[in-house]
Amino acid sequence: MARRTLTGLLLAPAAAFAALVGFAAAPAQAAVWSSSDQWGTYNTSDGYTLYNNIWGSGAGSQTIWANSSSNWGVWANHPNTGGIKSYPNAKKVIGKPLNSLSSLRSGYNVTVPSAGAYNTSYDIWDSDYDYEVMLWVNYNGAVGPLGTAQGTATLGGHTWTVYKGTNGSNEVFSFLRTSDSNSGTVDILPILKWIKDTKGWWGNETIGDVQFGYEVTSSSGGLNFTTNSFSVSGG
Repeated sequence: MARRTLTGLLLAPAAAFAALVGFAAAPAQAAVWSSSDQWGTYNTSDGYTLYNNIWGSGAGSQTIWANSSSNWGVWANHPNTGGIKSYPNAKKVIGKPLNSLSSLRSGYNVTVPSAGAYNTSYDIWDSDYDYEVMLWVNYNGAVGPLGTAQGTATLGGHTWTVYKGTNGSNEVFSFLRTSDSNSGTVDILPILKWIKDTKGWWGNETIGDVQFGYEVTSSSGGLNFTTNSFSVSGG
């Protein structure tokens, strides 16, 4: 996502103000949609939902923008304190039992900052929100998963360190890539089946949301997170 510069003074008063204060809440070109609302939501024509989702305590300000389900981003300015502040994301609802799925894949390409504390992750839920599967494709700073380590597993084209825990409301299975990646594809279905068939941690759950976004703990001064491409396919 391009930062606003003083050349933006020629574009609009809002752009001029943003340039002067160093605020970079949207791309230099006007996005199709943007929102600074805590729960700002946008439905795309191809069946995805964008969600600003500022949910943690002690959060600062955040603006999400989108041109499409595959081109969107967020500017976040959250204080340098512990605890997750937000999870801006794009999601697609699957709505099928695990055993009826023949495939479930996703591709992503992101540009993320070298500062701050965050993870770039998939957040996959069953339809009842009893189980949460997180796939961390990259992470930075003082962040870590819930639960205890269960060893490593090579699934869906990547090697992950696996954690199992609970947040008090639902079970959480976290898969952290052993090497960071800003782009790639993930074959999600083998991971979900491994949880069921190999580990027995859940049954034939109906898969609900497949979310992808940025779980931000701190981004003091304002940081940009950009999704250059993203898609979910299969069913």
